[in-house]
Amino acid sequence: MTDWRRVLGDRIPLYGHRNWIVVADSAYPTQSRDGIETILAGADQVEVLGEVLRSLAASRHVKPIVYTDREMQFVEERDAPGMSAYRQRLSELLKGLAVNALPHEEVIAKLDQAGQTFRVLIIKTTMTIPYTSVFVQLDCAYWNPDAERKLRAAMAEGRGD
Repeated sequence: MTDWRRVLGDRIPLYGHRNWIVVADSAYPTQSRDGIETILAGADQVEVLGEVLRSLAASRHVKPIVYTDREMQFVEERDAPGMSAYRQRLSELLKGLAVNALPHEEVIAKLDQAGQTFRVLIIKTTMTIPYTSVFVQLDCAYWNPDAERKLRAAMAEGRGD
């Protein structure tokens, strides 16, 4: 079993915007792209996700952009016992964060594309409920889209300080 906390602690200082961390259910496949690293946590998904989010909150250089599978909203409790409780726990854990729900295949395509150039860490958990993986794209914590737009506009106009 990998010491997932150590790996997470080692990766976050190295990672920057455009890197990803995925907290995956136990059936999530190991992807073959070289930029995608998969480790086994052997721990509860909510525990792992909580640690990932706490580690990112303590970081000064990156912040999370969260994606979930849109399918999760439609999985019924009778088909996947525990789904209702998981959705409730996940909602509490992600409170205050914007969550983007996309079809599973679209999120996987984003990961595959990112893995061509940037590192992706997948932490597999003991979760056995479908469509519960949480995908965290890292963004720069000390720069925002408005500042970037202003910068690009100034460059296009040839302005500078």
